[in-house]
Amino acid sequence: MAAAAALEAVAPTGALWGLVQDFVMGQQEGPADQVAADVKSGSYTVLQVVEALGSSLENPEPRTRARGIQLLSQVLLQCHSLLLEKEGTGIASRSAEPRPCFKTGGLSSSLCKLTAEFLVCAVVHLILFYENRLKDHHLVIPSVLQGLRALSLCVALPPGLAVSVLKAIFQEVHVQSLPQVDRHTVYSIITNFMRTREEELKGLGADFTFGFIQVMDGEKDPRNLLVAFRIVHDLISRDYSLGPFVEELFEVTSCYFPIDFTPPPNDPHGIQREDLILSLRAVLASTPRFAEFLLPLLIEKVDSEILSAKLDSLQTLNACCAVYGQKELKDFLPSLWASIRREVFQTASERVEAEGLAALNSLTACLSRSVLRADAEDLLDSFLSNILQDCRHHLCEPDMKLVWPSAKLLQAAAGASARACDHITSNVLPLLLEQFHKHSQSNQRRTILEMILGFLKLQQKWSYEDKDERPLSGFKDQLCSLVFMALTDPSTQLQLVGIRTLTVLGAQPDLLSSGDLELAVGHLYRLSFLEEDSQSCRVAALEASGTLATLYPVAFSSHLVPKLAGELCIEESDLARGDGPTKCSRHRRCLQALSAISTHASIVKETLPLLLQHLRQMNKGNTVAGTSEVIAVCQSLQQVAEKCQQDPESCWYFHQTAIPCLLALAVQASMPEKEHSVLKKVLLQDEVLAAMVSVIGTATTHLSPDLAAQSVAHIVPLFLDGNTSFLPENSFPGRFQPFQDGSSGQRRLVALLMAFVCSLPRNVDIPQLNQLMRELLELSCCHSCPFSSTAAAKCFAGLLNKHPAGQQLDEFLQLAVGKVEAGLSSGPYRSQAFTLLLWVTKALVLRYHPLSSCLTDRLMGLLSDPELGPAAADGFSLLMSDCTDVLTRAGHAEVRIMFRQRFFTDNVPALVRGFHAAPRDVKPNYLKGLSHVLNRLPKPVLLPELPTLLSLLLEALSCPDSVVQLSTLSCLQPLLLEAPQVMSLHVDTLVTKFLNLSSSPSMAVRIAALQCMHAVTHLPTPVLLPYKPQVIRALAKPLDDKKRLVRKEAVSARGEWFLLGSPGS
Repeated sequence: MAAAAALEAVAPTGALWGLVQDFVMGQQEGPADQVAADVKSGSYTVLQVVEALGSSLENPEPRTRARGIQLLSQVLLQCHSLLLEKEGTGIASRSAEPRPCFKTGGLSSSLCKLTAEFLVCAVVHLILFYENRLKDHHLVIPSVLQGLRALSLCVALPPGLAVSVLKAIFQEVHVQSLPQVDRHTVYSIITNFMRTREEELKGLGADFTFGFIQVMDGEKDPRNLLVAFRIVHDLISRDYSLGPFVEELFEVTSCYFPIDFTPPPNDPHGIQREDLILSLRAVLASTPRFAEFLLPLLIEKVDSEILSAKLDSLQTLNACCAVYGQKELKDFLPSLWASIRREVFQTASERVEAEGLAALNSLTACLSRSVLRADAEDLLDSFLSNILQDCRHHLCEPDMKLVWPSAKLLQAAAGASARACDHITSNVLPLLLEQFHKHSQSNQRRTILEMILGFLKLQQKWSYEDKDERPLSGFKDQLCSLVFMALTDPSTQLQLVGIRTLTVLGAQPDLLSSGDLELAVGHLYRLSFLEEDSQSCRVAALEASGTLATLYPVAFSSHLVPKLAGELCIEESDLARGDGPTKCSRHRRCLQALSAISTHASIVKETLPLLLQHLRQMNKGNTVAGTSEVIAVCQSLQQVAEKCQQDPESCWYFHQTAIPCLLALAVQASMPEKEHSVLKKVLLQDEVLAAMVSVIGTATTHLSPDLAAQSVAHIVPLFLDGNTSFLPENSFPGRFQPFQDGSSGQRRLVALLMAFVCSLPRNVDIPQLNQLMRELLELSCCHSCPFSSTAAAKCFAGLLNKHPAGQQLDEFLQLAVGKVEAGLSSGPYRSQAFTLLLWVTKALVLRYHPLSSCLTDRLMGLLSDPELGPAAADGFSLLMSDCTDVLTRAGHAEVRIMFRQRFFTDNVPALVRGFHAAPRDVKPNYLKGLSHVLNRLPKPVLLPELPTLLSLLLEALSCPDSVVQLSTLSCLQPLLLEAPQVMSLHVDTLVTKFLNLSSSPSMAVRIAALQCMHAVTHLPTPVLLPYKPQVIRALAKPLDDKKRLVRKEAVSARGEWFLLGSPGS
């Protein structure tokens, strides 16, 4: 038995010895991983590995010693987590008896003391062994450093060993003479110890800092520099003692400033110049103790001729200001200001100018936040005085050459703090106001007013508790007078700046008096009715009115709303007289003004009744209301509804006021009468109903579930039961039964029901849902009114999409599928049944319903249908695109993320197979459907599939259908920019087809083809040069196209082809 046990003990040791010999003497790398794996699994212990290495560690041949230590280090690197475990499984097995030390006579004899009882001692001996080996031959050092790195990863390292290791490295190793990998190992050892042994290292005091300076001095490799910069930053940020070595630490890092590094092509490490810049900047800006050395360096580099050095220096100065105080900046302020001023005044680079202004802002902010002693000099005041002295005289120069640079400098300083803003504004504003009156030309006044506007915007950043402390209070009258002068100036550009300035002045709390507001409202009213040639001023005035109405609702209610109400009355009489387009345009502008100022709840309560009353008045008397006038009113109502969405109270007020009114007008218009009014005919037109749909949908989407439930309890019974009791003026001449009545007018109003129920939150219960769904299903297949059947199909689909999964949803789907199949089989309802199929499929695709795949297959089957094939192909566009009225995220539809990608994955292979199997006359339908899918697919998803699909896309360009051509061109254009290598393989086909399509009868196709010819120039130039003469000749023809937009694209494309291959192109 004893002999058997002995054999079992010897067998694994013998195997280990064989692996060691293979690695050390056989120069094989694989055994190291095998030994480490066996140690991890418990087959061997670290002690056994050391014993097996005994002779190798003492071998007089340096290479052999190096291989032995390398094996031990690799094992420790992979098994360092096992060291110092409580039960000692890593050093010796749990059941191992203490082993006698193996006989040694060299430096490795200390390793004999590894036993299961002295685990801590074992690690100590390992470290002492490695430290001793640092004195060995230079071939051994890399393996020793790897072993020390493994031991530095041990969390439970005994105290004092980290300091011992680093002292040994500092004393025995000349780090910069080592290869890059070994230098990186040294940095890793230091990093590991700083992370786990911070207090011990701090006990070294400044010796640790000095030692690291010696290690880092002369480092050139960017991989190592990133680690070294991180160590320096940690030294400073974690309060290690720098002692007398502050300047040395600065010198050893600042010698790399500014970074001048260009990564080699195909660099596997991915280190960019920006990485080094940011890492070094973090070091240089980490402590004020560097200021006396760094600031002169920054000034020198800013004054240099190298653009990158200027940018880096200004950005570093900006970062330093976050940690510096007045003490550090005091002696350098004049030089810093001179350098920044020079760059802003003279630079040709916008980036340098922007960084200079940012640095000036940071300098001023730093001086502003420093706490002053009673006897200390106020550096901020003197610094700002210097800036004013050097800049203000430029503001008065007649030629105004340096006006903008001076203004930018002053505004950069003023934007740093409230104190700086007050100081500069109080000195500059009187000067600018004076200059405005001195100059008579509009363009000069515009420049001055823009500068004033910049200073006014800066005032908005700071709050003042005391009204009298506000620096603008003393200039209020002059500013208002100046702004009103600008608003009455003939120059459109000056008016625009005046409008912006008025908006900023109005945003200053309690600055404008009631008289000022009345004048301002009057000017905005006048500007809101400017002619078409002043469109930009009119739009700006409307925007300003909306902004100021939020702040001063009483002023706008008192002075502007009555004027706009009067305008509406005048326009109603003008419409009754049938006045021409000038009056109609004034009517639209009045409506736009009313919607623009509806930004406050109190104003909405005045403007909304005005708009609704105006719509009612069109239904009375002899008013000739055209479609465009009614749509304009609906568009204004929609804009008001959008503005109300931010305020729940306003949203509910709009909903309960506007929706019943619109429904009442529509119901009244749908009633059969002997004499229809003009408005009644207009209200039932497709375009008007679509505008009303937008109003109702916008007014519903932001309702809370409780309020939406109140509303749905009235509106659904209106359509199902004809209950009109909640409508205003509900004395209708007949019953409202859109689902039962034969009147097409009433059925058309189902579109309004669709807008409401498809915009409700998903958790709102709809009354009589079962009946409603059945009625919608029946109406969707009504062939007498395509508008009504489509609206019913969309409404049915919208409700299906939101309905929770369950038996009722399955019943609705079964009914819908039955209706679709019955309609598609034969008869007059095929087109309507197809529309229903399309919308139900979209509703299910968006929510990933399992039935969506079956319905999509049915839709693909219709591509071969002689009657419905082209429509089925266009249906893929609907499936992939976003709708505006139903099935929208804003309307609370269930739209799963990446539904397009899933649709592409599930269905494009079937489309491709169908294309190849289809007869020639059906192939265009498949190409059209495929083109629609690919055109709306996110390009990152399409690019990997491009090689297999590109041939089909190219074939689609030969399809005679202009819709297919346009869709395919729209798909190919971005691919030419994003996948040039793949597209260049088909350049001959692409060029030929694009040139052919540039003569297409469709203007849109011609434009798209020329845009693609422009994009082709992004393909590799050598591939394109053989086609250059041919393309330039061919593109001469569209230069004479009868359409200006086509000529414009032809000029652009031909110009790029002319430049192809030229130097610098």
